[in-house]
Amino acid sequence: MFTFSLTLIRHGETQYNREKLLQGQGVDTLLSETGVQQGEAVGRYLRDISFNNVFASNLQRAVQTAEMILRNNTHCSGTAMVLEPLLRERGFGVAEGRPKEDLKNMANAAGQSCRDYTPPGGETLDQVKLRFKKFLKVLFKQMLDEHGWSRPDASTGESENTANGTAAASSDAALGGSADDGLQGVSVHALVVSHGAYIRVAIKHLVEDLKCSLPAGVKASQLFSPCPNTGISRFILTLSQSECGPVLSAARCVFTNRKDHLENLAAAE
Repeated sequence: MFTFSLTLIRHGETQYNREKLLQGQGVDTLLSETGVQQGEAVGRYLRDISFNNVFASNLQRAVQTAEMILRNNTHCSGTAMVLEPLLRERGFGVAEGRPKEDLKNMANAAGQSCRDYTPPGGETLDQVKLRFKKFLKVLFKQMLDEHGWSRPDASTGESENTANGTAAASSDAALGGSADDGLQGVSVHALVVSHGAYIRVAIKHLVEDLKCSLPAGVKASQLFSPCPNTGISRFILTLSQSECGPVLSAARCVFTNRKDHLENLAAAE
């Protein structure tokens, strides 16, 4: 058994986000001034979490956000960032660079909900999910290659601290929480910086397909709300060995879409 934490973060705001324009994969921009402030804020919030492995989409807005998180971190000065194309945003085809309202109109014309609609040349939600499943295989292999199976502190810590982590998670829905919620007794930590539509698909896969346990008092539908820029989600994953390689044997959601670190920025605006 091998247990580690997975912290998912959406990139900071871009000018396209501010103007409600779709970026997808074809529009590759840097962060806006607000996005830089958000990146610094989430970096300060997570500064004391010792991330062993860091993965980021290879689009500039995700890379820039991940760089700021690492720069602010007190433990990660020597940690290498892996740029992973599997973490890129959902492709929106002909809708990229256009207002989100255009996508809604295209979906309405096709008689579909905007969430489920795939514009010409874009990726379906199933294709995005397949990319995330491929990333999980990459992630599991790298975590085990680097950290091995024999981590009794991590695997026993997970079982002993499930109650504590769940309590923190349930209170988080109303009151916020600590940056290290869910990490007690877990000694290996992975950070992933990606994109809003991608993260939503990833969370749905973890919860609906992989039967991830939920924070107490939280419904699955509450976890699927849109992720804000630099929103933070965290899962505790336990792997076991099988004939086909490592498989996920347990998964627990600690929280999703947390944005405590943005409160002071909002007040300043």
